[in-house]
Amino acid sequence: MISVGVDAGSRAIKIVLLDTQSREVVASGVVAQGVHSNDLANDLLRDLLERSGLGVGDITRTVATGYARNMIDFADTTVTEITCHARGVHNVAPEAATIVEIGGQDSKLLRLGSNGSVRDFSMNDRCAAGTGRFLEVVADRLSVPLDQLGPMAARSQNPASISSTCIVFAETEIIGLLATGISADDIVAGVQNSIAIRIAAMAGRGVAAPVVFTGGVAIVPGMDRALESALGQSISIAPNPQMTGALGAAIIAADKNYNK
Repeated sequence: MISVGVDAGSRAIKIVLLDTQSREVVASGVVAQGVHSNDLANDLLRDLLERSGLGVGDITRTVATGYARNMIDFADTTVTEITCHARGVHNVAPEAATIVEIGGQDSKLLRLGSNGSVRDFSMNDRCAAGTGRFLEVVADRLSVPLDQLGPMAARSQNPASISSTCIVFAETEIIGLLATGISADDIVAGVQNSIAIRIAAMAGRGVAAPVVFTGGVAIVPGMDRALESALGQSISIAPNPQMTGALGAAIIAADKNYNK
């Protein structure tokens, strides 16, 4: 029997199928978010079940999380992203004391207790300049694929200073930098640093080690180094960081079944 975790985020839908007793991941997948979130999630679930030789009858419980969690009609219940990311990261990195999670439309800093529970958290869901959306904007402006941003930042010799705190003004600032001859590599490095500085501001009094970086932005090369510089702390990237929210949701679903 399996439990299902669905993370219906702002930019992508992620699903994890988890063996309820062994707690091993049976299958996982991701699709780009769209207008019809529920249809996309249903299609992804059917595909994962088929590829795993499973059927709907093998599912014991489904938990949904993320931006569009209330739209998932096959979920038995919903749980906040804060709780699901904490459970997912604790499962793959039980020593984690602090989690930095950066997604497409928000960013979070979670402080964990010794058992992986959330002691407190800070969240930015009002300004896209501290999220993955900023990286999408700069990629569009520079006409480069997202996966090229990391190599570009690595080539930078003098990262640009991006001072605007609003993504609209920041885009205007980038246009101005390009007009003055600042290289695209230096602009990308500056944007990564700008996102990291906003995370550091959320941290306030500092962060406890170990620090684990998760969320879709964690797969962008160079963001871990930018965060380390801004936080003054070494960090590690969670295994398969885009999937930790869905994994946490699946674990919560498995816990509810296992305790019946």
